[in-house]
Amino acid sequence: MYQIGLTPEAFDDLESFRRFDRSRVLHDIHEQLRHGAAVETHNRKRLRPNALAEWELRIGKFRVFYDVDEPATAVKIVAIGAKEGSRLFIHGEEYQL
Repeated sequence: MYQIGLTPEAFDDLESFRRFDRSRVLHDIHEQLRHGAAVETHNRKRLRPNALAEWELRIGKFRVFYDVDEPATAVKIVAIGAKEGSRLFIHGEEYQL
């Protein structure tokens, strides 16, 4: 079982969502990342090398970006964004991966 932690920036991202969306994202983070966070599925994928994170979890229009530390069995969520069409917004600004 992985320990899940959020960076202060990811926590701020989460706080900017509506309460209902925040609950859904938190629920899905724990359901999807507690076991097998480093295994690709329909909703989880390893990203090409980038400055943000190694992995992405898709939850509806939301995207959770995280890194996995296998030896420590830890997941660090670094950002949570929202897709609007083909545009991704993180920390309130459009972001290009």
